[in-house]
Amino acid sequence: MKKTLSIPTIDDNATDFDILFNLWNQTNNDNMDVTFEFSNCNFLRQNAIAFLGGLIRLIQSKGGTVWFNLESISKTVKANLERNGFIPTLGLGNGSVPKTGNSIPYREDSYQDKDVVVDYLKMYWLGQEWVHVSEMLKDAIVGTVWEIYANAFEHGKSSVRIFSCGQHYPHRHELKLTVVDFGAGIPSNVRLFFEPDPRAQSLNAASCLKWAFQRGNTTKPDGRGLGLDLLKEFVKLNKGKLEIFSHEGYVIIDNKQEKFANKTTFFEGTLVNITFICDESHYRLVSEMVEEPLF
Repeated sequence: MKKTLSIPTIDDNATDFDILFNLWNQTNNDNMDVTFEFSNCNFLRQNAIAFLGGLIRLIQSKGGTVWFNLESISKTVKANLERNGFIPTLGLGNGSVPKTGNSIPYREDSYQDKDVVVDYLKMYWLGQEWVHVSEMLKDAIVGTVWEIYANAFEHGKSSVRIFSCGQHYPHRHELKLTVVDFGAGIPSNVRLFFEPDPRAQSLNAASCLKWAFQRGNTTKPDGRGLGLDLLKEFVKLNKGKLEIFSHEGYVIIDNKQEKFANKTTFFEGTLVNITFICDESHYRLVSEMVEEPLF
């Protein structure tokens, strides 16, 4: 089956995620012949880059073929895709090493290697001093975000890799990171966990996500849950934002709310979008606080 996908400008507002999930719905079949064209695209944020990379690998894993209309990509969009490593990683360019600049490079992780992912997050995401955090807090935040990867590897059951990309937006004073997997999704795992109960399949996605976010709840035999408590608290303090999409479920956590909702669009996997605010504050753990002498 042949299909041409016209990729528009994609930001990371709620409607932009709907665009991405609709692209997945259009291509989630076997043996598709898909052409991506970008004549209506002026910019792609990090969520779009991570998601499109995963979508391409998903199509290929299902026996499909992917074509890129490189001539339809504007110079600025193409330069960004080269700079963050998207084009060389997918074999669409000359394979040169990405020049990161304000980018957190696009990457694909096909197996669980904590050291490699932690180094990536420390070096490219929190190692550029865009957000001022102490070394101890940096280690703690990175360790928490690693749990997102670990959950995807252990429960995602994806036939393709885990995909990441980030970006520093100086004019918006924002630092963003997106992690996406195309596996079974959190609601599926929660329903499977409660399967002996006949009511399990009637649990909506928002209810499943809310259960998964409660401290102590886990579908893992080792008792480890999502483990996002520290990330949630830092996002609130920093006035940033944590968003998770899985199936039709949506979570948004910021300094004003912790909201669980159901959307009309469906995506089988899980997408995590993290926004930090790049302000002048210096953040550290409470345990690092040392009382200053009075004199």
